[in-house]
Amino acid sequence: MAEPDPRTLEALGLAEAPREHPLSYPGARPEESVLLDGDRLLPLTRRVYEDRVPVLAVGSDACPAQLRHKMAQSGVSGTIPMVKTRVFGLGAGVSAHVSPMGYVSASPFHAPGAVDELFLTWLDATQLAVVDASEGVAVAEGAYGRAWLSASDVRVELDTGELLPGAHVYVNRRGVLHNGSGSPRPHPGERPLLAGSPRRRRALCSGNRAVGRGGAHHGFRA
Repeated sequence: MAEPDPRTLEALGLAEAPREHPLSYPGARPEESVLLDGDRLLPLTRRVYEDRVPVLAVGSDACPAQLRHKMAQSGVSGTIPMVKTRVFGLGAGVSAHVSPMGYVSASPFHAPGAVDELFLTWLDATQLAVVDASEGVAVAEGAYGRAWLSASDVRVELDTGELLPGAHVYVNRRGVLHNGSGSPRPHPGERPLLAGSPRRRRALCSGNRAVGRGGAHHGFRA
């Protein structure tokens, strides 16, 4: 009998998708740059793919299981390079709406001086269309738009030290929630977010209107 493949998401403990387990949002992510190949994580041979579109994963799209779920539902190739990056000038805030999947998602906001580790996904045209659709980009009432951030907006540094001229990112059209003093509230993950007061849990779980109160602009044009 063949030995189990140690490179599968199940073997690596990365098989849980937030779309199926909302409280796990934003989901588990790899420790290093990888090639998502359906159900497996393989080594990357390079970091830049001129024939693909660079998209920063602020929320659950950095979770391989979430990407696998989206691509499998649409019958699209799940081979996606995922590059670990350092991003300067970008924060991950609490979106001013509740996702139809049952979680309060993250959305980027302009944060001068901030440094964060994010994954950059390189998507082909078909994969980009799937992710666009999952975020509601082409729908007027959709939650997200896709924005291009140039190097003058944010600095995207690959794990090799190479700098990108820019990248796409999904921004919430309703903005992000503030912390009571006018500054965006960072997204700590779904369980910590809901672990506050009963009033906060009721507000976050009662729908778009309640969550939208106190929304702040993200500073990017979708």
